[in-house]
Amino acid sequence: MTAHIVLASGSEIRAHLLRQAGIKFETDVPRLDEQAVKAALLAEEAPPRDIADALAEAKARKISSKHPGRIVLGCDQVLDFEGKLLSKPASEEVALAQLKEMRGKRHMLLSAAVIYRDGEPIWRHVGQVRLVMRKCSDAYLEDYVARNWDSIRHAVGAYKLEEEGVRLFASIEGSYFNVLGLPLMELISYLGLQGVIEQ
Repeated sequence: MTAHIVLASGSEIRAHLLRQAGIKFETDVPRLDEQAVKAALLAEEAPPRDIADALAEAKARKISSKHPGRIVLGCDQVLDFEGKLLSKPASEEVALAQLKEMRGKRHMLLSAAVIYRDGEPIWRHVGQVRLVMRKCSDAYLEDYVARNWDSIRHAVGAYKLEEEGVRLFASIEGSYFNVLGLPLMELISYLGLQGVIEQ
């Protein structure tokens, strides 16, 4: 029997991954000013990895207080491009500028997960995926953003690998689950070792 977990996220993809893995959970979306947290960390010159971890922890901590004794999972994903944090694009122009800047170069997706119980962190992991973009033409990138804007505006880096975005890349190293925003293999290992799920 799978134990009950609270997912502190409104992400449909993360919920889908947990359901597909047979992990029972409920969702409680935290009200958190992510931009304010991110801005404060950037002002302190925190690296992107630490920002992903801090945002995941903030979400788990906020929801944990509402669910005593329960396991609460907080998650966040950021993009590290040459030490600079890239976020979800605010406009088609920003999306296009990000993609043009990244083409032909390497960047990293960082997918953080933090588990809280009774207001205390008990597990954390930051998964990494290294990606190299193809040297796509301006025309292709412009058409790509125009065709896919409704979807990619919700994605850090302005692409989704599970959709047409896969055509932008020359190489991808790392877990596909981390690409989707959840270090699922590591999470399953932890939950299994703790007896939270059967193994």
